[in-house]
Amino acid sequence: MRAALAVLVLFAACARGFELPGDCRQCVVGVAPDWDSSHAEVSLWEKRGGDWERTAGPWAARLGKKGLVWGLGLHPVPEGVATKREGDGRAPAGVFKIGGAWGYEVDLERNPTLPYARITPNDLWVEDPVSADYNRHVRLARAPVTAWEKKQQMKQGDSAHALKLFIAHNAEPVVPGAGSAIFFHIWRAGGAKASAGCTVVAEQNLRRLIAAIDPAKNPVYVLLPAGEYRRLRGQWKLP
Repeated sequence: MRAALAVLVLFAACARGFELPGDCRQCVVGVAPDWDSSHAEVSLWEKRGGDWERTAGPWAARLGKKGLVWGLGLHPVPEGVATKREGDGRAPAGVFKIGGAWGYEVDLERNPTLPYARITPNDLWVEDPVSADYNRHVRLARAPVTAWEKKQQMKQGDSAHALKLFIAHNAEPVVPGAGSAIFFHIWRAGGAKASAGCTVVAEQNLRRLIAAIDPAKNPVYVLLPAGEYRRLRGQWKLP
């Protein structure tokens, strides 16, 4: 009990020293009922005149089949708590930068400054923790030939991964085994299925989100259980 209390006190001290970047004017917020839920609501917020305003959503979303766990992003992580691990079936919680978009199409509706790359059979996203390219994109100069290369392919003939927006968990720096390939992508079975750790939404909502994201507004993704969101909202200056 004393150890748990000490962790909470330490995290409270760290949390008070953290807030969203001052130049962040766009924030995607995902809120789950609790740590073990695979369901969430996602909304897009923009800062206007110093105040946050919701500009899209809320949309239903699914998370990892086992819920959430602290991830590695911009936020402080409490000492002594579980954090995201490769294959744990949980979505990373915290505050994360939002990276580029990926898809099977030649192009799509988006802000012209948002990077977009068409996924080909030669594109890999490495999920092998022992690889030097773990949680990195690799584009081969040839078609994949080994079983390992084929396992890392981004294009798997799966419509759920036909459109993706990168969530920068465990990105800078990359910690081996701390979780990889975290994206917003299209949900399966109309939302009836949870993900392996990504945030998944209906295709039309993902397209709306990608079309709205503006890199000039330094967008971030905040994903938290409802209790943590309420507790940290004021301290972290969340929407």
